[in-house]
Amino acid sequence: MTEAVSFPQDRTCPYHPPTDYQPLREAGPLSHVTFYDGRSVWAVTGHAEARALLADPRLSADRQNPAFPIPVERFADASRRIRTPLIGVDDPEHNTQRRMLIPSFSLKRTIALRPEIQRIVDDLLDRMLAQGPPAELVSAFALPVPSMVICSLLGVPYADHEFFEEQSRRALRGRTADEAEDARRKLEDYFTELIARKERERGDGLLDELVEDQLRTGSLEREDLVRMAMILLVAGHETTANMISLGTFTLLEHPEQLAKLRADESLVPAAVEELLRFLSIADGMLRVATEDIEIGGRTIRADDGVVFPTSLINRDDTAYPSPDALDLGRAARHHVAFGFGIHQCLGQNLARAEMEIALRSLFRRIPDLRLAVPAAEIPFKPGDTLQGMIELPLAW
Repeated sequence: MTEAVSFPQDRTCPYHPPTDYQPLREAGPLSHVTFYDGRSVWAVTGHAEARALLADPRLSADRQNPAFPIPVERFADASRRIRTPLIGVDDPEHNTQRRMLIPSFSLKRTIALRPEIQRIVDDLLDRMLAQGPPAELVSAFALPVPSMVICSLLGVPYADHEFFEEQSRRALRGRTADEAEDARRKLEDYFTELIARKERERGDGLLDELVEDQLRTGSLEREDLVRMAMILLVAGHETTANMISLGTFTLLEHPEQLAKLRADESLVPAAVEELLRFLSIADGMLRVATEDIEIGGRTIRADDGVVFPTSLINRDDTAYPSPDALDLGRAARHHVAFGFGIHQCLGQNLARAEMEIALRSLFRRIPDLRLAVPAAEIPFKPGDTLQGMIELPLAW
């Protein structure tokens, strides 16, 4: 077993795992890490072991279980108090909720959305080019693309985007528990009122369908619909925005790989999969064992906490040769950037489409894109939230 390694930690490079996680890689596939409160939990770093455990019903996602592991202090109280639909419940309840949403996030629906995504991307790039360099990519492009798409899909007014983007930021990266709680309450109030408006006058969006088909029929509680809407909105723009910004930065820092992509745009889908593997922005899925589990020569006991550091799982050299190298020609489809098992990301088809269209269009339309300042001066996010760039100043 390793000496105690604290989790989470900040990255020293925005696209590599924290350097102090190296003992976990050497000790794999299972070892231990320590959370802020001194609790020791299992850290799964083996690729095969992670996929097996994430598909094991003996690991629970129920955040209201007193034994559920909470790695960041500011989230501890809310996680215990608040019942979280979708991501914080187990089957059969999880399956019931997920089935309500699957048609809106299916591959068929995503294909139908591609022309709209392309239109949004083109309009934003037109504005960037008209304004001229330099440009700040996060605010000008990486954040608006998924924000506009998820608003259109859900039926949320994009005119409110500054409000919900700011509250999402505070909820995920607030400096204190009070700040995160205040942001959560503001989002909850916003969606409570929005859903009430949709009850009075139906619009065109997923939330309108849920109001009509699930809320009115009693199949879904109002509180669950409000929190489900919050999860879909926050996850639907925060994750992809981080992938677009950090993916752009990473490609600019790997010019030989970017040159391959420019020379052959058919590589874009594979490049997106490799970036998902390489960047692993959601670094630390959490579960609690409900029974003893034997795996990898270890025994995870009932009530043990388990964390899945995706940045290490996706760099397991038994699954990916030379895992610390960015290789856009790699077959990386079996990564766990979207999780695995029943809680695998519902919006993965949409995220892939947004990334493919955004990155292809960005580098096609601005062939001489480059960083506007030295890479070391560009701020990126701390380790206790989704990984990505805070700002990304670019020139051409």
